[in-house]
Amino acid sequence: MTKAEVINQISLQTGIDKTEVSITMESFFSIVKDRMAEGENIYVRGFGSFVNKKRAQKIARNISKGTEIVVKEHYIPSFKPSKKFVDLIKNRDE
Repeated sequence: MTKAEVINQISLQTGIDKTEVSITMESFFSIVKDRMAEGENIYVRGFGSFVNKKRAQKIARNISKGTEIVVKEHYIPSFKPSKKFVDLIKNRDE
């Protein structure tokens, strides 16, 4: 499902104009990206958490050149679904 399809579904279910739904979704994504870039985590009860995961420093190897480089510790964005969300997916009918 694409973002446009999600916008269309929300518009159909709520009766809100697609343009307004699109603006709201873009604002949501913008806030999530900005806050996570600042180091904050976002928690949506019943859905999941957008969290920054810390990756430890490691040595990476370039096999073709036979060299090693140090990859410094860094953070990556991650999504952790809530237990309710996981249970819903696990128990869906095929």
